[in-house]
Amino acid sequence: MIRISIVVCCLALGAAVGAFFAGPLLQGQAPVAPAIPNELTSYRDIVKKVLPAVVSIDSRGRGAAQERRRMRPQFDGQIPEEFRRFFDFGDEGDAPEPRGGFGSGFLVDAKGVILTNHHVVDGAAQVVVQLSDGRKFTSKDVKSDEKTDLAIVRIEALAPLPFLELGDSTAMQIGDRVLAVGSPFGLTGTVTHGIISAKGRSLQLNMYEDFLQTDAAINPGNSGGPLVSLDGKVIGINAAIKSRSGGWQGVGLAISSDIVKNVMPQLLKDGVVRRGYLGVQVKDITEPDLASRLGLKQGEPGVMVTRVFEDTPGERAGLKDGDVLTSLDGKPIHDGHELQILVARLPVGKTVEVNALRDGQAKRFQVKIEEQPRRFGTTRVPTPRRIERDPDAVSIDKIGVEAVDLTPEIVDRLGFKEQKRGAVLSRIHDGLAADAGLRAGTLVTKVDRKTIHSAKELRDALADASLEKGVLLQVETPQGGANYVLLKAPQSGKP
Repeated sequence: MIRISIVVCCLALGAAVGAFFAGPLLQGQAPVAPAIPNELTSYRDIVKKVLPAVVSIDSRGRGAAQERRRMRPQFDGQIPEEFRRFFDFGDEGDAPEPRGGFGSGFLVDAKGVILTNHHVVDGAAQVVVQLSDGRKFTSKDVKSDEKTDLAIVRIEALAPLPFLELGDSTAMQIGDRVLAVGSPFGLTGTVTHGIISAKGRSLQLNMYEDFLQTDAAINPGNSGGPLVSLDGKVIGINAAIKSRSGGWQGVGLAISSDIVKNVMPQLLKDGVVRRGYLGVQVKDITEPDLASRLGLKQGEPGVMVTRVFEDTPGERAGLKDGDVLTSLDGKPIHDGHELQILVARLPVGKTVEVNALRDGQAKRFQVKIEEQPRRFGTTRVPTPRRIERDPDAVSIDKIGVEAVDLTPEIVDRLGFKEQKRGAVLSRIHDGLAADAGLRAGTLVTKVDRKTIHSAKELRDALADASLEKGVLLQVETPQGGANYVLLKAPQSGKP
């Protein structure tokens, strides 16, 4: 009886469940499809909103492409070969009037303001803008900011034009879906999709950077086109790819809309971007042991000054190579990017307090913010010549190097300043120095904060130092960059 009752109950329950799900079908009604968000099945509504505001840009003029290459900023180094701008320079050949190049852009207001990349329009005598409906406009009204690789182009239209709004790039999260729109290889109106792969990328392509990384397919001709979120707002401007083949390989970079929001209003109002500057080059401090030896407490923010440029606000305030900056205008400095943004947005002419550590001692400086010169940070770094083998070089086997005095001949050969003092590493062998990344031509100026004047002083200072505890070297390069290197013997494992 019990067994039969259980079977009957199960059958009854099955019938009830079947009636619940199959009921509509038994009554002749169509099955109800599960509710799926439209963006998971199609992007058509977003594309219809975005596409009319996206334009193609044909940069024209005598020698435009060559001029772009000549004037392109180097930002204290060359753009790594694997990073490529999304720009098609066209067929230059030996033609007397080079065609220029082809890129993308998008309208940001109904009156005809177009946002694109600096490298798309740089050096062009004029640009031809084509809308998605086929209308063409020719413009010479171009304003750009090479330090962020952004530019605006103005066109004149008889009627209001479709345009896109800038979104909030900081609100985007890794994994969010995005669309890239542009004209790859001249194929106007091309749309691809992907996700945000990473945020806050800084790759030394521009002086001021905050890249969004995406896997949306982007190729030459996409430069300046929008990267949009699923609400149809622009959260990035496509600018570069990382590629070994020259084409898309899944790593695209877009300038964040937050940078655009700061740059575009200045280009619209003044035609240029005015920024404050300190005139220093800095490096993040990422190693806890190094931070401790520099005087920073655990978790305390700070960045290392690797170079103070001549005749700049930083030099006038008394900052020196090797200082560790901990705060500016009352705000803590966690990394170089944060310092760069803080300074660039300070009013020109304002005097601010900078807190720093020098040889572990707290210092305060009053710095008057000045306007950044146009070419500041855009010079090419020269490559120093090698040091000839010196029979009088001092061998320091303890760290695996040979060192020589900084003679006038070496000053001239490597490009150091005459007033510098220290020991130059002439040869690097296997050992702690090589493991720490030290290179021939590096000038050692201090050992554990003690000034070094010669190669013998370097040898003697290292002989007295404990590699088990760690030895702090202050070093400089011929280009003027200072750095701290902590040499520490590896800890032996316990059985």
